[in-house]
Amino acid sequence: MTTVGVLTPEGTTAGTVDLPTEVFDVQANIPLMHQVVVAQLAAARQGTHKAKTRGEVAGGGKKPYKQKGTGRARQGSIRAPQFTGGGVVHGPVPRDYSQRTPKKMKVAALRGALSDRAREGRLHVVEAFVTGETPSTKAALKTLRAATERKRVLVVLAAEDQINWLSLRNLAGEGVHLIEAGQLNTYDVLVADDVVFTKDALAEFLGEKPADETEADK
Repeated sequence: MTTVGVLTPEGTTAGTVDLPTEVFDVQANIPLMHQVVVAQLAAARQGTHKAKTRGEVAGGGKKPYKQKGTGRARQGSIRAPQFTGGGVVHGPVPRDYSQRTPKKMKVAALRGALSDRAREGRLHVVEAFVTGETPSTKAALKTLRAATERKRVLVVLAAEDQINWLSLRNLAGEGVHLIEAGQLNTYDVLVADDVVFTKDALAEFLGEKPADETEADK
């Protein structure tokens, strides 16, 4: 069981959290992660590209000139591929690029990517990015930079965490990418230099109940 310190908005450490070995300390399978990332990028393609064939372009119904006697090559239509404005041979057509990826493969690839970041000390946990109920981009950025100075940072937030989301959403220019815990994926983890969880987001990702709900259940 690996532990990592929890950073407060004031820049102090408020205890630690445990990172389960089965999630954050597994062997990274590079070919598997590559396959999952390729499938994810393929699924993001719209597949709406289209080029017209010679049967779809406008015009060209009449033979441009007679078959013989001109000294030129015989032609049947000015919309043939060799003419400007003609159709395209073997051009792109609308298609679905998505690939079927089993859920277990996605889970294994994500755990491998998270384990790689955790082993290199590039996974951080913060209690929150701002204090109080008022969003503050300046305060959130200060807390983030106290956790990491790297350029590309993936920030994982709980689904209902509106305060932190509003505070961080304008920091795309600072290399900050926001994602909900339930949407965490291998590609976003791998393209980020560091991964920063809020404490609630980490609990949500691991399927644990937040502290306040646990107290209420008692």
